Amino acid sequence: MSRIDAKFADLKSRGKKAFVSYIMAGDPDYDRSLEIVRGLPAAGVDIIELGLPFTDPMADGPTIQAAGQRALAKGMSLQRTLDMARAFREQDDTTPLVLMGYYNPIYSRGVDKFLEDAKEAGIDGLIVVDLPPEEDDELCIPAQAAGLNFIRLATPTTDDERLPKVLQNTSGFVYYVSITGITGAAQAQAKDVAPEVARIKAKTDLPVVVGFGIRSPETARAIAGVADGAVVGSAIVSQIAEGASVSDVLEFVRGLAEGAHSA
Repeated sequence: MSRIDAKFADLKSRGKKAFVSYIMAGDPDYDRSLEIVRGLPAAGVDIIELGLPFTDPMADGPTIQAAGQRALAKGMSLQRTLDMARAFREQDDTTPLVLMGYYNPIYSRGVDKFLEDAKEAGIDGLIVVDLPPEEDDELCIPAQAAGLNFIRLATPTTDDERLPKVLQNTSGFVYYVSITGITGAAQAQAKDVAPEVARIKAKTDLPVVVGFGIRSPETARAIAGVADGAVVGSAIVSQIAEGASVSDVLEFVRGLAEGAHSA
């Protein structure tokens, strides 16, 4: 059982929904980013998505694109992102870490080398948004063999014909994208999300968490109420971009987590 599987099993046993937070590794710089990541579990975060900075993101809105650029400008790289995961693991051996990004840096490093290093650094799962199911042999299948969950995104345009293909080799959880568009573009609506989550859960036993468009404790509670958990990224990254202190960022996260956990 992976850390992700164990986390969802524990939450289910306590009748709780998951709160998942996204942080761009290295934003605004390595040291403050690591301090934020280390503080997330105490702020109520159940699973941490660690963004891998990349020059040419496809699914990210302006907020997360800018965070990636800030991190790259400070010298962040795949190696330093793995170093950050390793440093986090020195103090926390239970909170799941999911690396979220794009395939190019992984391909450049070499899949076998990357998987070996990611596993050693304490990464539990991968979200690689530009590798569709048709390319599962490229990274998904090797990742599963290495003991890493490969988490797939489903969207409002994933119809009943496409859904089985999306779910086929997914593990850990399914990430449902609540809106049509990029991160931070609109507000998620529970009334729209609920039937889509039900449709996905009819086809898989995996937990379904919902992200994109969640910016407040109230929305986190509403979305978690119709799913197995809620993901917040852009709203947290915006706090960092605005120069909020580490303690203020973590206090903001605490409010979002309390919202999701109260569902």
